[in-house]
Amino acid sequence: MLGNPSALLLLFGLFCQLCLAYKPVVLIHGILAEKGCMDVVGKRIKEVHPGTIVYATDRFIGWSSLAPMWHQVDALAADLMNITKAHPEGIHLIGYSQGGLVSRAILEKYPDHNVQTFISLSSPQAGQYGTKFLHLYFPNLWLKTAYEIFYSDVGQYTSVANYWNDPHHQKLYYDYSVFLPFTNNEKSSNQSDVYRQGFQKIKKLVLIGGPDDEVITPWQSSHFGYYNENETVVDMKDQDFYQKDMFGLKTIDTSGRLHVITQPGIDHFSWHVNLTVIDTHIIPFLD
Repeated sequence: MLGNPSALLLLFGLFCQLCLAYKPVVLIHGILAEKGCMDVVGKRIKEVHPGTIVYATDRFIGWSSLAPMWHQVDALAADLMNITKAHPEGIHLIGYSQGGLVSRAILEKYPDHNVQTFISLSSPQAGQYGTKFLHLYFPNLWLKTAYEIFYSDVGQYTSVANYWNDPHHQKLYYDYSVFLPFTNNEKSSNQSDVYRQGFQKIKKLVLIGGPDDEVITPWQSSHFGYYNENETVVDMKDQDFYQKDMFGLKTIDTSGRLHVITQPGIDHFSWHVNLTVIDTHIIPFLD
């Protein structure tokens, strides 16, 4: 059989396909997404590296993406852990917008994952303090008074409220927010060590964002930068959660595993469909 030119060609083709293929890739969409919204990313990965397995979740599409963050984390983690069991060689995880924050929380809360590369695509990793896109869904919401809704027991049943980080009402943020202060380990819990252990496992962390996003506010939140009480952006490395290495971000950075990418000219709704972003800032970090 091995002397058969057709058989040799077939084997060579299969070998080349295996060489081209990435580890499996899991895609998690953003808030109020439509079904299939991550198809451009998935199809492009398969075009560049045929044979790569891509999983794109349809959980929490549309209005259901406003469900509390921990609920989404646990549900999507169940899917992710099943995928990791099927691929012991490791997988890659890409989270867009709110999905990037959900993804980080999964990595922290479920340390048995085998995610090799985590790409956070324009995600409010340090929180959100902007209502531009929210007016479409909460027409009576105003920036300066949003805390009155979000920092309440009822308000915390909405995903956005879980990472709303009002720099002028930090006491209320710590008193009421049930998600972001814990995910950042700014509020300790019996899971704090687990969160740090789970996040530090990844081999590459890629943070992508840019000044023309116009939704993530401040846009530097995609790089773990955030406002102080004067609404001056404080860089990631000057944040307490970085300096004290509360959830492993500093460890990842100082070990050379952190890649921070700033891309101007991209609005928030284009990151996951812009082929230049995909080809230049996503695909090169997958292997």
